Amino acid sequence: MSRKDSGFMRHIIACNTARPLETRAPFRLAGQLAGFIDPRIAPVLEKAGLADGKGFSLADPAQLEALGQRLAEDGLYRSHHELFDVIPAEGAAPVARIDRGALPLFGLLAVGVHLNGLVRKEDGLHLWVGRRAKNKRLDPGKLDHLVAGGVSAGLTPDAAIRKEAAEEASLPADMMQQARQTGTIRYTLDRPEGLRRDLLICYDLVLPDSFTPEPADGEVEEFLILPIAEVFRLVRDTNEFKFNVNLVLIDLFLREGLIPADSPDAEALRQGLQGHLPPAHAK
Repeated sequence: MSRKDSGFMRHIIACNTARPLETRAPFRLAGQLAGFIDPRIAPVLEKAGLADGKGFSLADPAQLEALGQRLAEDGLYRSHHELFDVIPAEGAAPVARIDRGALPLFGLLAVGVHLNGLVRKEDGLHLWVGRRAKNKRLDPGKLDHLVAGGVSAGLTPDAAIRKEAAEEASLPADMMQQARQTGTIRYTLDRPEGLRRDLLICYDLVLPDSFTPEPADGEVEEFLILPIAEVFRLVRDTNEFKFNVNLVLIDLFLREGLIPADSPDAEALRQGLQGHLPPAHAK
């Protein structure tokens, strides 16, 4: 790994810190492995009779939403008042729903959407970025994508990105029809809120130079438009961006050729964005 690109790899390493099977008991829904239990909620699940000798198991997935609500009432997490679909594995059909804030405590897969808002000016590529409001519970004040969010229960990723675009940046529906899905990023990490097992569906949208996004729901403090070279530098040399935004931007740099596509460094980064770390960095 070259000195230049090692600044990118550190973000990927930071997003792949967890080894769930080594630190958490498995959690099964209707007999199918779906997550990994945070030790903070294990005593509650034991009292509820969900311990099965191999971990924890819930025979009826429909009971998961009420179980998550009970954990919030017990003060084990702060409810988002937003339900997410629970999928036991990537590509599987939803089997249950639970409050977004409880997902990391059960180590369940979560799906998010991120949009690169691009502007191609005469002097090169630029990117719209947002600064997260200082009252956000996660990473307040950090730089973020123009649009990003979770996929709420019942929504597809395409529907979720359109919803977030309208709510966060006042992007018109007809403009969002030009958004293009570019791929998926995968990572598993320990965070204060629990185990994050995230799938990020990434999108690009080329915006007209005349368009200026406007904060609409209070989650964004301001929007800034930056030359891609400055975004490249910020990701490589700083921690100004929200932790997982760095990964989506590294993917953008690879696709735009800012990191040479045929270099060994590029291949290591591509593998890392799928959660496969080089042997030198894997624990």
